[in-house]
Amino acid sequence: MLQCMSGSSCMRVGDGYKSTWYFLILVVSYVLYLIFGALVFSAVELPYEEQLRERLRTEKQQFLQDNECVSEEKLEEFLMRALEASNYGVSVLQNSTINWNWDFTSSLFFTSTVLTTTGYGHTAPLSDGGKAFCIIFSVVGIPFTLLFLTAVVQRIMDFSTRRPVEYLHRRWGMSKPLLAAMHAALLAIIIVSCFFLIPAIIFSVLEEDWNFLESFYFCFISLSTIGLGDYVPGEGYHQKFRELYKLGITFYLILGLIAMLVVLETFCELQQMKKLRKMFYIRKQKTEDELNIVDHDHLSFASVSDQAASIKEDKSDLFPDDVINASPTTENGQMDR
Repeated sequence: MLQCMSGSSCMRVGDGYKSTWYFLILVVSYVLYLIFGALVFSAVELPYEEQLRERLRTEKQQFLQDNECVSEEKLEEFLMRALEASNYGVSVLQNSTINWNWDFTSSLFFTSTVLTTTGYGHTAPLSDGGKAFCIIFSVVGIPFTLLFLTAVVQRIMDFSTRRPVEYLHRRWGMSKPLLAAMHAALLAIIIVSCFFLIPAIIFSVLEEDWNFLESFYFCFISLSTIGLGDYVPGEGYHQKFRELYKLGITFYLILGLIAMLVVLETFCELQQMKKLRKMFYIRKQKTEDELNIVDHDHLSFASVSDQAASIKEDKSDLFPDDVINASPTTENGQMDR
C-alpha cells in the first residue's frame, strides 16, 4: 500500500513538473512570437513611414515658399489644432462637414463598438460629460454584453453544433470526435464565407477607396475586436444612404461577433483542443488526508467485493442454479424458518 501511495505521489509530482515545463515553453513561445511580429512590422512598415515623413516635409517647405506671408510657427499651430480635431473625428476639410459624428446612427455605431470592445477610435467623446458617461456606460454595458453574447452563443451552439453531431453520430455510427472535427471545419468555412468573403466584396463595391484586400482586412480587424480604426465604413464624403448604411454595419458587426464566438466555442469543445489545454493547466491536487481516505475506501470496497465474489462462487459450487434462484418456501407456501 505504501509503495502504491508513493508511486502515485511520484506520478503526480512528475505530472506537475511536466505541466510547469509546458507552461514555461508556452510563455517563451508567446514572447518570441511577439518579438517576431514586432521585427516583421518594423521591417515592412518603417520604410513607408520614412517616405511619408519625407514627402510631408517636402510639401510643407514648398507651401511655405509659395506663401511667404505665412510663418512656420503659425502653420505649425494650425496643423496641430487640425490634427487634434481629427483625432476626435472632426475634420477641417470642406467636403467632410456634411457628415456628423454624433447623429443617432453614428452614436449607435459608436456604442456597439464600445460595448463589444472593438473601439475604432475614429470618434471619441468631446465633452467631460460624454467622457464620464462613457465610463459608466462601459462599466455596466461590457459585462452586460458578455452575458448577452454568452447566452446567445450557448443557445446557438445547441442547435448548430451539439444536436447535429449527436444526430449524425447516432445515424451513421461514426466516431463522435471525428464528426465534431469535421463539423467544426465545415462551420468555419461557412462563417468565413458569410462574414468575411461576401462582406468584403460588398464593402469593396460600396466604399470607393477600398479594394478587396482592404475590405477583407476591415472585416477581420472588426470581428476579431482588434479595431485599429484605420478603415471605418460610411465615412466617405459622398456616401449614399449613410444612416441606413451605418445601421446595417452595426447589425453586421454584432452578428459577425456572435458567429465568431460560435466557431471559437465549437473548436474549444473538440477533444483535441481539450487535451492541448490540459498540457498547460495546473492539475488539482488532493491533500494527504483526502488521499488516505480515498485509498482506504477503495481498499475496503475492493476487499468486500472480493469476499462477496468468493462467497457467490462457493454457493454456485455447492448448489445448483435452480436451487439458488428458487424461493425458500415449504409445500404449503409458507416461509421455512
